[in-house]
Amino acid sequence: MGLEDNGIIPSNSIWNKARYGEDTIIGNLDTGVWPESKSFSDEEMGPIPSKWKGICQNDKDTGFHCNRKLIGARYFKNGYAAVGGPVNSTYETPRDSEGHGSHTLSTAGGNFVGGASVFGMGNGTAKGGSPKARVAAYKVCWPPVGGNECFDADILAAFDMAIHDGVDVLSVSLGGDPTPFFNDSLSIGSFHAVKHGIVVVCSAGNSGPADATVANISPWQITVGASTTDRQFPAYVVLPNNITFKGESLSPTALPDKKFFPVITGADAKAANASSADALLCKPGTLDPTKAKGKILVCLRGDTARVDKGKQAALAGAVGMILANDQLTANEIIADAHVLPASHINFTNGATLFAYINSTSSPMAYITRPMTQLSTKPAPFMAAFSSKGPNTITPEILKPDITAPGVSVIAAYTGAQGPTNEVYDTRRVLFNSESGTSMSCPHVSGIAGLLKTLHPNWSPAAIKSAIMTSARTRDNSMEPMLNASYFKATPFSYGAGHVRPNRAMDPGLVYDLTIDDYLNFLCALGYNQTLITLFSEGPHTCPEPPISLTDFNYPSITVPKLFGSITVTRTVKNVGFPATYKVRVRKPTGISVFVKPESLEFKEIGEEKTFNITLKVKEGGAGGDYLYGQLIWSDEKHYVRSPIVVKAV
Repeated sequence: MGLEDNGIIPSNSIWNKARYGEDTIIGNLDTGVWPESKSFSDEEMGPIPSKWKGICQNDKDTGFHCNRKLIGARYFKNGYAAVGGPVNSTYETPRDSEGHGSHTLSTAGGNFVGGASVFGMGNGTAKGGSPKARVAAYKVCWPPVGGNECFDADILAAFDMAIHDGVDVLSVSLGGDPTPFFNDSLSIGSFHAVKHGIVVVCSAGNSGPADATVANISPWQITVGASTTDRQFPAYVVLPNNITFKGESLSPTALPDKKFFPVITGADAKAANASSADALLCKPGTLDPTKAKGKILVCLRGDTARVDKGKQAALAGAVGMILANDQLTANEIIADAHVLPASHINFTNGATLFAYINSTSSPMAYITRPMTQLSTKPAPFMAAFSSKGPNTITPEILKPDITAPGVSVIAAYTGAQGPTNEVYDTRRVLFNSESGTSMSCPHVSGIAGLLKTLHPNWSPAAIKSAIMTSARTRDNSMEPMLNASYFKATPFSYGAGHVRPNRAMDPGLVYDLTIDDYLNFLCALGYNQTLITLFSEGPHTCPEPPISLTDFNYPSITVPKLFGSITVTRTVKNVGFPATYKVRVRKPTGISVFVKPESLEFKEIGEEKTFNITLKVKEGGAGGDYLYGQLIWSDEKHYVRSPIVVKAV
């Protein structure tokens, strides 16, 4: 992300400029926190900021301690208890017994911890996006009951307390299916937080690569997709003919060096009462130990947890596992702490491996010990699991907003679970590698913390705009960012692009919004006063006529139904030195784009200018698919980029 170069933090890094997020307070709605983790050490932290009004809720767990780093922790159980009955007293604590909350909170604001690794791999200094920020844990998620872990009543209560306590940023790695805002506790809670100047960052969801799956789609939230990094943990699969497949793993155990073992598919090891399809997926109870013993088992990805496939292989007596992607997950391979020697390979390599097994009388293979590899290419590319647009509730608002690292992220963990989070895993780790938009969300929360320290008077909308308009859409090969199938990704995957923290601290211009703007947005959706009072403190007078959703002052421009032509309006605010900005447009195919005026002159900070963008379908039409372009305002120092997404009807 450009914050450091080979472990050296340059003087012009946002980390230095923003004093590592010093005294910004980041709250986290999640499964709680493991307070003993070194990521929450208060070494070199000064007194707790006087604005902090929170508590350390350890009345039922006297072994749980807060400090000058982890300045607050609360738990919310009433919604959970109403469904699942009284909470087990051992859980009545902000302590994280699952691992998710410790991982996300340390990613957002964890302190510097040298020598962090997972079984020796990825060794380096762990730190959050805002390493000197103060952090607070709000436990709203519990062991599942009736398929649910986090209940609306608890989520809303946590938002209320976080507002009361005085947090600056809320990181929310939670989400469900997209739903109307009035029916969504995360949308309602986020609105009230933003009303109090709190930046709310949420995960986009893990339901990709299908379209129209993105969650947390309200315009006042920053919604984060997940992409890969340029670090991998290769574990190679080698065949006797010297064909080699590069997979990934964090398995601490390894097979003897260069020793070949028989390799068979899960389907070839199927138990008598199992289907070939289930056995190929290595589902519980589908493998026959007499067929699997002493062999490397090839399991297809899907349906069950990746690590559980390895457990099933081990239970059946296999010496190793090769996890092969299906066509949907394509090139997205994930390093997991498997319970046996293993390697996760992509779809193309998997197809070649299956062909080799099916055409050879005694197929053999071996798996190398995992290692750490840096500066891999192409990176970043979008994770297959990352949920995608279009936004199903308000398609005029592009979601996700941004993408950030969310694959094989190493961060703090709980001491109550093994790295696979499975009951059978008795291993314990201080740091764990996790993947999901839950992991990408706190990267952006940490960056929002830095921007809060640097620009304490910026609104949540200005901070979001700075993050979005400074993003990049090219990878480390200077090619357009790809999806997991290595096709060109679109704004429905990455929003404005991949976050660039150093550019976000000086964006030049921002697209700002007020609480009245958000309420007028709800008016434009046809919300009546009863629904609007879920969001506002009191009555709100809706403008007549209502605003057009395409004119809502968002940092991206989306027109989901373009008949002929449309003119949309945007307003930008100068947050830099006096300058003249000129417009450049990369037009969507088959669409004419006219911007008036073509230049904007700013003489002082805070000055605002409005411009119009006219989109017109060219003769011959533009087809019925979504098309993508980009609008850029530049004074030759700043490049203020907005994606254009349009569908001609």
